[in-house]
Amino acid sequence: MISEPWQTVGILALGVTVVVGGVLWLRLHAFLALTLAALAVAALTPHSTRLRYEVKSRALAVVGSPAGRTRQPIGTTRLEGVRIRLRSGDELTQGTPLVLLAPDDGGGLEPIARYTVTELTDTDGRPAAEGAARFAVAAPLQHAPDAVRRPPERQDVYLLTQAAYRAARMAASRSIGSRVAEGFGSTCGKIGILIAMAAIIGKCLLDSGAADRIVRSALKLTGERGAPLAFLGSGFLLGIPVFFDTVFYLMIPLGKALYVRLRRNYLLYVLSIVCGATMAHSLVPPTPGPLFVAEQLGVDIGTMIIAGSLVGLVCSLYGYGHAQMVNRWWELPLRESPEFTAEDLRRLTERDESSLPSLGWSLMPIVLPVVLIGGGTVVRTFSTGLPEWLVWVCTNLGDKNIALAIAAAIALAVLLRQTSGHFGELAGRVQAALASGGVIILITAAGGAFGTVLKQTDVAGLFERLPNTSPAALIVSAFLITTAVRTAQGSATVAMITAVGVLSGIAAAGLPFHPVYLALAIGCGSKPVAWMNDSGFWVIARMSGMTEAEALRFVTPMTALMGVVGLLTVLAAALVAPMTP
Repeated sequence: MISEPWQTVGILALGVTVVVGGVLWLRLHAFLALTLAALAVAALTPHSTRLRYEVKSRALAVVGSPAGRTRQPIGTTRLEGVRIRLRSGDELTQGTPLVLLAPDDGGGLEPIARYTVTELTDTDGRPAAEGAARFAVAAPLQHAPDAVRRPPERQDVYLLTQAAYRAARMAASRSIGSRVAEGFGSTCGKIGILIAMAAIIGKCLLDSGAADRIVRSALKLTGERGAPLAFLGSGFLLGIPVFFDTVFYLMIPLGKALYVRLRRNYLLYVLSIVCGATMAHSLVPPTPGPLFVAEQLGVDIGTMIIAGSLVGLVCSLYGYGHAQMVNRWWELPLRESPEFTAEDLRRLTERDESSLPSLGWSLMPIVLPVVLIGGGTVVRTFSTGLPEWLVWVCTNLGDKNIALAIAAAIALAVLLRQTSGHFGELAGRVQAALASGGVIILITAAGGAFGTVLKQTDVAGLFERLPNTSPAALIVSAFLITTAVRTAQGSATVAMITAVGVLSGIAAAGLPFHPVYLALAIGCGSKPVAWMNDSGFWVIARMSGMTEAEALRFVTPMTALMGVVGLLTVLAAALVAPMTP
């Protein structure tokens, strides 16, 4: 009989193989590959494993567990009294019935003792005032006859309320389709509005000329000598609400036009655009990849935006230095491509700037949601002593869905003004944006379904069984898992979705550092290795005029090393300031 850890490893390997093989060999759409993987994993996960996962996720935290883990709460099967630390969401009152579960001979769980809550106490053990309980004390009601024959110390027994036990059994008994659909719907509910709003913002920035205005203003600010830095900063800023391929498509004509005027540094311009936009694509929400990872790991989106921006800027600055060095050694000629002829470049450089929206209005859809979400996070953290109305306003405006909706409304207003109030034209462009965003929503929601059923295999238990799993080992593992999937199938977003499905159970079981570090490690791991199976690789090569060999020489090493620099940055931050939740 196959042991349970190896069974879990086999199911996990099969799920990842279905995703990678479906995308790479069968040429399936990512949505179909992720959905098939979710169905396969759900079908193969035994009922006993699912029940253990559902029980662990509902178990109470008992003080003094030898395991030291709040999800594996109790150390003996024969206790005269149990002291339970109440957490957010625990609803215990005097008289609440509890049940103690332990493994049976068939690999499942069985009740071996029953308790009831006898009193609620504060931190010092005194009777707690109404609504201020921190601990609950439970006394035994009944023990199974064989309880005394079990070992006195067990790390795999669980204490939970009878209602939670019934809910766990019902959840474990659901059909394959309902378990996959639940993960799909839950993920869609968390990120659907955000991705739709981000798609509208990106489309409006491009069609209104706001993105063009941002790049031109950056070039004016830095001058021709600082043009590479302008491309870097503009690419990073636009990469937050706009997909990487679109950012590159927008900015590469400006790089070509500048080279036509100056006749130097074309390779540096291309690589500067890449190293700015690619890091925002994997680290800063509301881009789908980092948005999904943050949601799955329970990371506040404001925290993810701030941390992702900081790590992304470090990586981008390294990439800029790398591009400067490569530019000294090699030269990339400007080759005319079907997408942008010499006449197209001439028209671009001669475009009347007065027809573009102002810089303030161009930046508003990007900057405002960051300010609102970040401000809401700060106010929630330091709400003590602030007026109640201020906390209410900041909390609601700082809600990620509201903040992105406000930004989308502003972007639509800017586009409407640029199209002279033609609502019919506006509706057509919004429809195109939502069609693009809808595909991304399907992919990420399918990834959520895949992640949900992977958690039910108790994949987190594999890492718990590893001896002395250090913070550094967890972060490096997240990076390497993502890198392996990215290298195999090409898409950074699919790699992040797959990796967080494997790793989210670990975060739920408790990490020795803030889960944002795990999210950042996954984002950095999606950078290596860009090669011919990556659509972004071909966008860069074809639109810049690089040959495949040149793209492999210039782009692939730079993005891979940027990911490694990001990993080292995350490791250092997690060890120095773990911010344990």
